[in-house]
This record gives sequence, structure tokens and C-alpha cells, in this order.
Amino acid sequence: MSHQEDAEGVILTGYLSNIEVLPASVVDSAEEIKSSSLSRRSGQYGVQARARKAPYKRCNSQDSLDELAMDDYWKEVENIVRSGEGDAESHEEVQLKVPDEGEQEEAWLKEAGLATLCDESASDPEDMMVLLSTLTHTQAAAVEKRVQTVQQTLRKRNKQHHIPDVRDIFKLPATQGSKEDEAGKSTERSENGKREITTDDQAGGLGNGAFQAEQPELETDINLDVSFSDQALRYKEGSKGSSEVQTDADDKLPNFKLSRDKTGLTKAGDLSPEDMKKVHRLVLIEMTALFDTAGIDLKTHKAVKLKVKESGIFGVPLTTLLEMDQRRQPGTKVPFILQRIISHIEEEGLDTEGLLRIPGATTRVKAVCEELEEKFYSGLFPWEILKQHDAASLLKLFIRELPHPLLTVEYLSAFIAVLKLPTKKQQLQALNLLVLLLPESSRDTLKALMEFFQRVIDHKEKNKMTLNNVAMVMAPNIFMFKGFRNKISKQQEFYMATETANIVRLLIRYQNLLWTIPKFIMNQVRKQNTENQKKMSKERAMKKLLKKMAYDREKPEKQEKPPSEVESSSQGIIRVHAPQFFKISMAVQLTENLQASDVLTRFLSQDSSLSVKREDLCLYEVGGNIKERCLDKETFMKDLLELNPSAEWVIRCIQR
Repeated sequence: MSHQEDAEGVILTGYLSNIEVLPASVVDSAEEIKSSSLSRRSGQYGVQARARKAPYKRCNSQDSLDELAMDDYWKEVENIVRSGEGDAESHEEVQLKVPDEGEQEEAWLKEAGLATLCDESASDPEDMMVLLSTLTHTQAAAVEKRVQTVQQTLRKRNKQHHIPDVRDIFKLPATQGSKEDEAGKSTERSENGKREITTDDQAGGLGNGAFQAEQPELETDINLDVSFSDQALRYKEGSKGSSEVQTDADDKLPNFKLSRDKTGLTKAGDLSPEDMKKVHRLVLIEMTALFDTAGIDLKTHKAVKLKVKESGIFGVPLTTLLEMDQRRQPGTKVPFILQRIISHIEEEGLDTEGLLRIPGATTRVKAVCEELEEKFYSGLFPWEILKQHDAASLLKLFIRELPHPLLTVEYLSAFIAVLKLPTKKQQLQALNLLVLLLPESSRDTLKALMEFFQRVIDHKEKNKMTLNNVAMVMAPNIFMFKGFRNKISKQQEFYMATETANIVRLLIRYQNLLWTIPKFIMNQVRKQNTENQKKMSKERAMKKLLKKMAYDREKPEKQEKPPSEVESSSQGIIRVHAPQFFKISMAVQLTENLQASDVLTRFLSQDSSLSVKREDLCLYEVGGNIKERCLDKETFMKDLLELNPSAEWVIRCIQR
């Protein structure tokens, strides 16, 4: 807690946070607020200006949140500050490293798997060229911009370092990207022409009537087939001067949904680590391209290493907690303590009025926290005496006490900058990409929290907690984390309040969309795998040929496949394996409407002795142009076989 007296005679309570992670626009927009006379009770500070008051100008995010709704936010900030009073424990401050000129771009290229462009010894140039060959026009432009910055920086440093000419690097990818871009344009026009989906009245009011035919925000579905940055570029070129009207009520947010794809949707966690690494690189490039298209300059930060607790529960890094929990139960994705607090709140009932909003007694919560540290893993903690509001306060404390923010230091400023994008659709697409960029521990924990918040909102008739209420209460806990101790001004805090509350609203409302890997990213991953396989095939071609020739001479009679196997693919039959259940294979006849769920149903019907539940099983696509993928149960098998004819099909239990 800090008390600061303003030069104009204002006494305010500023929450301790980190100003360096705020975009420059936050600081600029904050200056517009300085001359306003607003109520501190409703979330703004009262300013006794000596000069004439300037007219108050709202930022976009403020238009979507009425002043009364912000009351919950500021009450929560006061509760957080009050709960920290008298805390003698010292917390080491996180110091941020500000990148030097060109350093950020070099780090970006390395994270994107393109380190060879700035350091020839960093990685395999052939792998880099495979990645570049899959980029779209806007993605290639984002890479080219960073390469040029690094080149200019190296020249300024007078370093004799050879970097490939940008025109040579992007000659092939840019050409391919342009073709894909044109194909994407025609595809999208065709899809828009055939669309029969009607837009809600609320969503229909978002756009400018002068551009009704093509305006993206008028659509209720999210197009996953075409690069988001390409879509944004076409929107920018076709909607000069248009603006989007922000809305606030829960039922007025656009009713966006994902367009179904016959080859199945892919969620974060459905892919192998090898393919997720490719996804991360492509998503980073795509996210950067999307912000570049809108003219938004993102600055990333790196936290200098600090001493953190290596045991316990509160104030322990997520990765450390998960490592401890995974020793007890392999495959754990969300810390046990968070799972247990959530389950306790739900067991006691979600109808408690003011759940998450009304704080528990400070002294009691601190005592419970200390007891949990001592007794949680031994199973001796008396959960039956824990009150609902105390449990909710523990949940918020856990998030707030993380030594590093849940949304990470690297991407926090990008999350805050999302609302600068011109349309709700682009904001949602950016959030989708940012969620996929989070480390697995943060992404899985964030998902568990958003799902819990939605269950709280589902009981809003009893607990009086709407989407807006929950977003207001949770925003300061998620964004104003314990580890940062730099003070921010009242103007910056006010602006950050409305921005972060809106981000949490979007995360909760559209969580079913945000953890989905876009199809255009999946297609790029498949292309990379195909190219890598071709390279490996060339290297091993002679060895395989010699081995096959020797095998043919020794056992020619066994080389011929049984007629059933030879004809199975042409007859539309696949063989499904289940080695985990000691099943050799199961022949499945493909039809136009056969889905992955039908294959699982047939598998379970063949053996009644299996005790496994259907929801715990998944049909996996293995090999071909993908390493491994857990299939969406609505995947049409015949369409997927056409996309990946070399794949094998395996049934396994899902690791939760």
C-alpha cells in the first residue's frame, strides 16, 4: 500500500504495479483523464484542478463499462490493499530488462525459429527455409520488418556479420504467400456469399452502414481458414474511416462462434509437443503480423531472475507447483491447491450471494493460508470449516501471489493492447493467438479459472454475479500481481482498470473459442511436416532401398500384402488400433457421415468388459503430415483421411 499526495491537493491510494508493462497508449490516454472531476467511489479519482477543467474524453474501453459497474473494481482494489496491510514478509521486486535497440527483434526472431537470420550458427537454415515457405504475405512482411531492424542495428554497431539479403529470403515465401492470399480472398468471398447465418441485432449495430456487405464485424462466425492478419488487412483496405461501437451488457457482446470444419477443430493440448512447438512459432509470427497491420507497436519485456519459493503453496511459481503435483499424479495440468479450492466452492454451492465480490475476513483468511501451507499435502486440512467467501478470497490470493503474472511478463502488454484493435473480431482473434502463446502451465491454469468463472455466472440469478461483476472483481487480481512494486499514477491506474476489466470479460465470454488452434495454422504445420519428411526421405532413401532389396531376395513370398489390406484403402476402410487396451486392430468402413465419436462408440460396444468411460477416450491421428493429434469427436473421418492419407488411427485414454 502506498499513499501519495498529488500536487493539486489529491490524496489517493495507488496499487503497486508495474508501469513498464503498460503500452505507451495507456500513458497517453491517461493524460486525457487528468482534468476530469469524477467520483472515486465509481472507480475514478476526484481531482481538484486549479485551472479550467478540460472536456472529458472517454477511451473506447470506457464506453463499454458504465461508471456504476466500475465500483466493484475499485472495491476489490481496496480489499487487496487492505489485505496486504501489516504483512511483514518482504517480497523481492521483479526487475524488468528493457531491450536495447534491435535486441527485441533478435529475441523475436529466435523465438520464431528464425535465429539463422541474425546468427548463422544458431539453427538449421534448411528448417528455417521450410518455415518461411509456409508463411502468408502478411506473416512474411512481419518477419521482414524485424530482419531489416536487426540489419540496421548491426550496421550501427559496425559489426561485420553476414545476414542474407531480405529480398533473397522472402522471394519464394512472399510469392507463395501472395498466391495463398489471393486464394484466401476468393475463398472468403465465396464463403461470405454462401453464408446463411444471421447476425444478432446487437452485433449488427457494431458496424458502419456504408460498408455493410463486407464488414467483418457483422459476421457472427470466426473464419479459421484464412490468416487473421490477412483478414485484418482486407478489412483495413475496405473500411476507411469506419469505427466500431462498443457495447457492455452481457447479452450485447457479439455472438461469435467457430465455423465447423469437417476435419475437426484442434484445441490447445490436442497436439504433440513437437507440433505445438511449430504452432508457437507460427502463432508468434501471426500475432505480430496482426498488430503490425493495425499499426500497433508491441514492446516485450523480460523479467530478471529473482529468488522465489521452491516449496509450499502460495507465492510459488506455477511450474514448481506442477512439478511437485506431477510427482504425485502424472499428467496434472492445474495445481492441486487451485483444483481443491474451486471444487470446495462448488461443493458448498455457487448460489452464495456476492461470491468472489464479498471478501472473507482478512485475519481468518491469513490463518487459513498458513494452515494450508502446513497441512494441505498431508490431507489434514479441515475443509469442512472453510467458509465460501474465505475460499473465494484464497483463490484470488493464490493468483495474486504468483511470483510471475499468470499472463506472463512477456505478453502482458500485448494483452492490454488488444482493445486497440479496430473490431471486436480482431480483438478476439488476437486474444486467441495470445492464449496459444502462453506457457502450457499458464494456459491450462487460465482455462480452469475461466471455466470456473463461467459456472459462477451461470448462477447469477442467485449469487448476483454477472459477467461484468466477475470481470471487475477478477481483473485487478489477474493483472495487478504481487511481484511488481513500481507505483503507477492515478491516471494510469484508471485507464488500466477499464482496459483489463474488458479483457477479462472477453476471456470469460469467448473461452470456447480462445483455446482453439486456427485451421490456417494447422495447415502450415502440416506443410512443414510434409517438407521435413521429404528431406528425411531423401537422406534415408538409399539405405531403405538396399534393405528392401535384401529382404525381397530372402523372403519374397511375404512381401505381398493380403488382398484385404491392398484393397482396404480403395474400398474406404481404415484400421483402428488400441494397444493400450490390448486390441490389435478394428476395421472400420468409412461413410460420408462417419465421425470420430462413431468409431469410439463401436470400439466400446465390441468389448463390454472395458470399464473406461467414453468421455475419457480419444481417437488419435498419428503420423503422415502430423505427429499426433487428439481428434474432435465431430471430425468426419473420410474428410480427414483425404487430408492425411498416410495417418494411422489409435484409440487411447486422454491425459487430463
